[in-house]
Amino acid sequence: MIAAAPLDQVAWSALRLGEAIEAFARYHGAPPAALVARGAWAVPSTAFTPGDCVEHLANHHGLEAEAVVVPYPALDRFLGAGGPALLGIDDDTRFVLVVRRARRGLVVLGPDDRLRTIPTDAVQARMGQALEASMVPRLDAMLDEVGIPARKRQRARASLLRQWLQAGAIQSCWLLRPRPGVSLWRSVRERGLHRHILQAGAAHAIGYGLGLLAVSLIGRGFLLGRLDPGWLYASGLLLLLSILLGLFANFTAGQLAIGFGVLLKQRLLYGTLALDPAEIRHQGAGQLLGRVIESDAVETLTLGGGGALVFALIELCFAGAVLFMRPAGRLAGLLLILWLACAASLFLRYLRRRRTWTRLRLGMTHDLVERIVGHRTCLVQEPPSRRHEAEEAALSPYLDASRDLDRSQTALAALVPRGWLVLGLLVVAPFIIGGRADLEGAALCIAGVVIAYRALRSLGAGLVATSGALIAWQEIAPLHEAAARAARGEDTAARLCVDRLEQREQALVEVEHLSIIHPHRTSAILRDCALRIFPGDRILLEGDSGSGKSTLASILCGLRPPQHGTLWLGGLDRQTLGLKEWRRHVVLVPQFQENYILSGTLAFNLLLGRRWPPEPADLEQAAEVCEALGLGDLLRRMPSGLDQIVGETGWQLSHGEKSRIYMARALLQEAELVILDESFGALDPETLQRSLGCAFERASTLMVIAHP
Repeated sequence: MIAAAPLDQVAWSALRLGEAIEAFARYHGAPPAALVARGAWAVPSTAFTPGDCVEHLANHHGLEAEAVVVPYPALDRFLGAGGPALLGIDDDTRFVLVVRRARRGLVVLGPDDRLRTIPTDAVQARMGQALEASMVPRLDAMLDEVGIPARKRQRARASLLRQWLQAGAIQSCWLLRPRPGVSLWRSVRERGLHRHILQAGAAHAIGYGLGLLAVSLIGRGFLLGRLDPGWLYASGLLLLLSILLGLFANFTAGQLAIGFGVLLKQRLLYGTLALDPAEIRHQGAGQLLGRVIESDAVETLTLGGGGALVFALIELCFAGAVLFMRPAGRLAGLLLILWLACAASLFLRYLRRRRTWTRLRLGMTHDLVERIVGHRTCLVQEPPSRRHEAEEAALSPYLDASRDLDRSQTALAALVPRGWLVLGLLVVAPFIIGGRADLEGAALCIAGVVIAYRALRSLGAGLVATSGALIAWQEIAPLHEAAARAARGEDTAARLCVDRLEQREQALVEVEHLSIIHPHRTSAILRDCALRIFPGDRILLEGDSGSGKSTLASILCGLRPPQHGTLWLGGLDRQTLGLKEWRRHVVLVPQFQENYILSGTLAFNLLLGRRWPPEPADLEQAAEVCEALGLGDLLRRMPSGLDQIVGETGWQLSHGEKSRIYMARALLQEAELVILDESFGALDPETLQRSLGCAFERASTLMVIAHP
């Protein structure tokens, strides 16, 4: 029972924002050691807005804080959706930490770490108080003038306020949630999926037990010749309850499937976005496509086979219990245990063959995609008689593996249940024929064998699906690990360091004894590298292909951690400054093939590194930078200007136009150091000179990477 409380009693002051978010993290199961290690809850310097503080503190505790702007007319619907959320009240001087929605209002976490319920109307009134302040006196005067009765005044006021404040918006709202990459079991518990697992298993077990009891009552009555109407009605009631519990178990399993599917997709997407860029570059498109295919297989096979496997195990327990109830069935029960051991060995063999088959299939997918990408080169360089030799060479072992896999699956799905049915009946037959079992005992033995047969049929299908899910999970393990790494807090450094960085007068970037060895190469691409970059420097970095220019640039901008050596930005290392802050101060324009125009407006592509939605000043500055880079004619040709849709489904851009948009995107971020990695290769001399002049003018410190 959660007690009700007034709003002022559960509100947090702005100075205790850190404690509020720490309390929320603790409520969601963050271990105390992690809370201490992440750096506590000291609020950053007073120069930061509440939004900066909330985002910063949420990162410290492994949470995500998403700022939302709530239109005033939609405030009641927003609050009706419940939490978790952090809501500002009283002109952002105090905050309410909403945990979830309840029937009587909102469940909030107060400063005393206790959950209390507060009315939704009270929160809505306090959040909209600032917007309503200028309207209420005039509105009350109008209602008095027209003579609205007191019982209807509140409703009329709310309706008129929604009309008058259509364009009003409430800013200080943040949705809070744990990062998708946290412990999978913790995510399952937070979403309440563990309750669905227990409910589905318990409902199926109880329903199955009631069904067996009903059948046994009817069977006993027929066998003994005493089928009373009362026992018949009781059996019918038990069967009805069994059916209802079975429906509930299936419904709960469906809820579990939907919830787990959403959780899995969020985690894999989070892991995909957190993959190391160097790892992505090393892998081919075919390998990445294979992981996408396997990620879908994990969801489909797990949800399809997991429930069947659990239900089959429950039925096997019932079958064993039925067999061991009578001496005539104990031998069959022991045989069932041995038969399950044989089924386990068949499953292990199937698992090995399934793993081999999956590896060959993914290898063929990778080779096929890579050959499709290079199809034109293949047509030019290879004679027609040899164009399909690689596919044919890969197809032969794949067909052999498929044949072995089909044999193993047939044995697991068909031979195991049918073999048990034959053996089980052969074992109990002598007891029945020889008269060593009474009529009731014989019926129980036969029932136990049949129940075990049904369970083994479900078990075979469940094991086949589950084995596919296990192997697919191994294939997408890098995505899972990347999500876990990102959830451990890549941006946990205190932003208090930022002021120090901007005030230092020493070298902006310092590199000492830097060495890099790629995982698939034996020699170092960079060895004992040293570099110092001061504010205002203009640096040209030249070198042959493969000499390590782009690798050094990726380390300087924070895309790749240094393997050996030290790297400082304003006298601070990456762990101290934080990866997000590091990338805010150092911006890289990668090579053309590693940069992209996203499907969206030109303004969106230009202002990716600033803020969105943009303010008028941002759009004006974007237009100025485009004009300085020689893109003014492009803007004038576009019917919608900066609002023109570009990309694959929009306005098509030339190679040179894309290169300059990439440069404009970096310059508009106003970073301390801008690195241009071979950004001028597609430009004519006049445009190159103009673009270079723009970069000199707008980048405080500039490094240009080019071939000699």
